[in-house]
Amino acid sequence: MIWSNSINYIVRKLKQESTYYISRSPHRSFLFKHFSKKHTFWSDGYFVCSIGEASPDTIREYILNQG
Repeated sequence: MIWSNSINYIVRKLKQESTYYISRSPHRSFLFKHFSKKHTFWSDGYFVCSIGEASPDTIREYILNQG
């Protein structure tokens, strides 16, 4: 079950809604020509998390050490 306030739900809806509006944009030909592959605007995968009480320096260090 996906909760309506989960981060995954929010990102999925953002991708769905933005793709919908881009597909109706007057600039859709340009956008899809230069930014899409296989007739999709977004890739299937994404990474998202919440940081809670972590400081920006802690997050930066974590990202830099991912390899």
